[in-house]
Formats: sequence, structure tokens, C-alpha cells
Amino acid sequence: MTATGTFAPKPGAAPLGRMIAAQTALETKMLLRNGEQLLLTIVIPTLLLVLFSTVDVVDVGELAPGQDRVDFLAPGLLALAVLSTAFTGQAIATGFERRYGVLKRLGATPLPRWGLMLAKTGCVLIVEALQIALLTAIAFALGWSPHGNPFAVVLLLVLGTAAFSGLGLLMAGTLRAEATLAAANLVFILLLVCGGVIVPLDKFPAGIAAVLELTPIAALSDGLRDVLQHGTTMPWTDAGILAIWSVVGLAAAAKFFRWE
Repeated sequence: MTATGTFAPKPGAAPLGRMIAAQTALETKMLLRNGEQLLLTIVIPTLLLVLFSTVDVVDVGELAPGQDRVDFLAPGLLALAVLSTAFTGQAIATGFERRYGVLKRLGATPLPRWGLMLAKTGCVLIVEALQIALLTAIAFALGWSPHGNPFAVVLLLVLGTAAFSGLGLLMAGTLRAEATLAAANLVFILLLVCGGVIVPLDKFPAGIAAVLELTPIAALSDGLRDVLQHGTTMPWTDAGILAIWSVVGLAAAAKFFRWE
């Protein structure tokens, strides 16, 4: 006689928490194995930080006594890391998963659709943590001397992640995969050049700068710079802009996202 419960695995769905954790790990492994994604999320921000911190090819404006170029550039590159992962990388990956029917098949598994989105969010947060740790270590090696409220930095990064994730999922869930690929990369380049990441917004004409200040990348880079470079306790205006983008982006993604 065979005792009850001898055979494994046990039929039935795994606990919800375990399913989400497993999907998060899978999403992270696939992203880290993708050469194009690594170029976008790790290599480009790192190269830009090292290049523009060591070579005087971009006017970063006036610096306070004792500060160097890296003190201006590091916060902007941290913002770029969030943009590259939460928006560009997630939009492209999700768009092609939707095109090839991956999302449709995953939506039919015991893992609920909101659990899949939660797993994707977990993947974004893990990769961002790796990016921030790497960029911070390199910036310190280049002489970065940050100061300010760590809570404000974390809040800005979380709000930025929410804003870019919502916009990325909205794009991936409404456009064709090829259109998402082109649009996400174009937006990445435009925001890199015009979002206050490397070039200060005061270098643009006043009218254009006023509009650019309302973009999420400008709010995130300027907010991080206010805290880490200038010691501001909490840049409430930038945090408010990011909060509005977060609500609008996530609400629009929830309403218009198509799984097929």
C-alpha cells in the first residue's frame, strides 16, 4: 500500500505569494540575460556617468565651492536609470510579450493578471536597485559627495518608478510591438537630451524650459539634484508632479491596457 500524500508535486495551484515570487524571479532573469536590455539599463547610464564626469564636453552650469561635475550628473543619471528600466525596457519587453501571445497565455494561468503586473513591478524594482547600487559606487569613485534626506530620495525614486511604469505599460498595452519599440527608444533619447539629465534646463529658452519642467524625467532629475546636490529637505513641487504622472499613467494603463 502507498501512503496518502507520498507522491509529489501535489496537484493544484501554488500559494499566491509563491507564484508571484517565482514570476518575479523569472522576469528578472530574462531581463538580465537580454543583451539589449542590459545595454539600455546598465551600460548606457554607466558610460554617460563616467564620460561626462571626466570630460568637460557639457556645460553643467555653476557649481558650489567644493563640488565637481559628478555632483550635478549623478542625480540625473539615477533618474535616467529609472527611466530606462521602468519605462523603456518594460514597455518594449511587455509589448513583444503581448504580440507573441505570452501575456494572453500567462493570463490564463492560476496567477491572476494583477499578480503578473505585480511581478513585473518587482522585477523593475530589483533591477533599479542593482542600477542604483552600481551608479552610486561609480559616482563615489569619481568623487561624488551627496548629502540630503534619504527618505526624500527614496520617495522620489518610488514616485518616478510608478510614473514611468504606468506610461510604459500604457504604451505597451495600446500600440503594436514595433511601434512601441520605436516610440519607447525615441522618448528615451528625447528625455535624455531635453529632460535635465545631463544638460541643465536653464540652458533652454524660458518657454521651453517651463514645459520641460513638467515632464516626469525633469521632475525626478531636478528633485534628486535638489536633495543630493543642494541639500533640500523635500522638493514638494517635483514630488507633486511625479505623483500626478503616477496617478494618470497607472489609471490610463489600467483602463486601456489590452492583453491581446
